[in-house]
Amino acid sequence: MIEIERKFLVTNTDCISLASNQNRIVQGYLNSNPERTVRIRIKGDQGYLTIKGKGNQSGTTRMEWETEIPVKEAEQLLSLCEKGVIDKIRYEIPAGNHTYELDVFSGENKGLIIAEIELASETEEFLKPDWLGEEVTGDEKYYNAYLSNHPYQNW
Repeated sequence: MIEIERKFLVTNTDCISLASNQNRIVQGYLNSNPERTVRIRIKGDQGYLTIKGKGNQSGTTRMEWETEIPVKEAEQLLSLCEKGVIDKIRYEIPAGNHTYELDVFSGENKGLIIAEIELASETEEFLKPDWLGEEVTGDEKYYNAYLSNHPYQNW
């Protein structure tokens, strides 16, 4: 139930051609408070309910609990969410022993592209391809819950 991840801005989208998989993701928040976010997500033809706790000081580690729910229920729960639904295409890009999840946002967050990598420990080494830009791990303005209330196009 612990998530360890690092986030980076993406400087070159040519890497999308390396993707092994892609899915559209639509998600909203029943609670976007950084202390405890409650998210509803539809990824492809699957629905999910996710609860995340506040991150540690570096922002790399936080509690995460997720369960799959029927997509029809996810659609109904999305209608109860706070304003600011997130819409993005997620590309899975293998790199060394890991896979980056590259999110290309649309709607009010169009223009923002973030790559995330999940790790087994905070000190785990990983390949950093040349298309990665500035690291934004721990910067809450790049969290989806923040983006739902403060869209990228308004920055």
